[in-house]
Amino acid sequence: MEGKVILITGGAVRVGAATARRLHGTGARIMIHYRSSKGAAEQLCDALNKQRPDSAAIVQGDLLDPACYARMVAETVASFGRLDVLINNASSFYPTAVGEITEKDWFDLVGTNLKAPLFLSQAAANALTHSHGCIVNIADIHAERPMKSYLVYSIAKAGLVALTKSLAHELGPNVRVNAVAPGPILWPEDDPTFDDLERRRIIAHTLLKREGSPEDIARAVTFLVNDAPYITGVILPVDGGRSASL
Repeated sequence: MEGKVILITGGAVRVGAATARRLHGTGARIMIHYRSSKGAAEQLCDALNKQRPDSAAIVQGDLLDPACYARMVAETVASFGRLDVLINNASSFYPTAVGEITEKDWFDLVGTNLKAPLFLSQAAANALTHSHGCIVNIADIHAERPMKSYLVYSIAKAGLVALTKSLAHELGPNVRVNAVAPGPILWPEDDPTFDDLERRRIIAHTLLKREGSPEDIARAVTFLVNDAPYITGVILPVDGGRSASL
C-alpha cells in the first residue's frame, strides 16, 4: 500500500479511526473525513503525520449535503495526487419503531447509510478507475436479518448490500467493490436499548461468545483492500458467528 491514497468517511473516531490507523500502517496515505468531530480528526491526523510526514489530511463534509461528494474527492486528489481506495464507513444509527418513524429519520438514516455511499462512489469512480482501485462499504449483519425497532437503519443497510453488489457489476473490471458486515463490535453510545442484559444476550448468540473490536473490522477492511485482488461483490461478515446463529 506504499503511496496509495485512501479516503475514509467517518474516519476520526471509533471503527473509522481504527481502520485509518491500520491502513496508514501499511504505508497508505489517508484522507480522514469528519462531519462534526473536528478535534478528533485533527488529533488523529497529527498523530499519523508524526509517524510519517505528509501522509494524512482531513476533510469536512455533511454527507446529507449533495454538494460535498465531488468536493471531498477533489480535495483528496488535490492533497495527494490520486485516489486508490474509498471506504464508506460513516453511519447514523438509532431506533425507529413503527408508529414513531419521521421523515427526518428516513432522510438521515438512508442518507448516511445508502445515499452518501452511492453518490460518493459515483463521484470517485473516475479516479478509482484510473488507479484500478477499490471501494469497501461498512454494512451490517442486520442488512439480511433486520433488527427489531431499527427498521429504517436495517432497510438502509440492506440497500448498501445491494449497492455493493451493483457497483461491483458497474465498475468492474477496473474497480473492485466489497463490504464488511460487522456484528457486535462497539456498543452504540447513548442508546438505552443496549443495556447490560441485552449485551449479554447478544454475546450469548455469537459462536465465539465475545464481542469484537474495532481492530477486527480494520483487519477485514485491510484484507479486502490489500490482499484480495480476486474478490469483488462480496459481503464479509465479521461478527463472531452471530449471523450463523440468528
